[in-house]
Amino acid sequence: MEIRSSYQNQGQTLVIDVGTKFDFSKVEDFRNAYDKLDDDVAHIAVDLSQTEYMDSSALGMLLNMQKSLANKELSYSIENARPQVAKILKISRFDKKFDIK
Repeated sequence: MEIRSSYQNQGQTLVIDVGTKFDFSKVEDFRNAYDKLDDDVAHIAVDLSQTEYMDSSALGMLLNMQKSLANKELSYSIENARPQVAKILKISRFDKKFDIK
C-alpha cells in the first residue's frame, strides 16, 4: 500500500496515511506527502491505523519531517497507532515531540 495524503478541516489539516508497513522503502513517498504543503495547513496528522510494522528509519522520517518544516508554524500528531507501534513510539519518547492520539 502506498502512502496516501489528504486535506481535512477546510484544508487546515494534512493527514498522511502510511499504510501497513512504515520503513525505509517509504522514504521518498513519505517526503512527497508533505513536500508541497498548502499554505493553509496548520496541522499534520500521521495516521498509523493500518501500520503493523515500523522500524527505526520511520522514526527518522518523522523527525526529518519536523526538521524540514521547522520554518512553518505547525502542530503534529501521530494518530490511531496499534498497540505494538504505540509501544515503539513511547519507548522512543516520541510523545515529547508529537501529540500521540
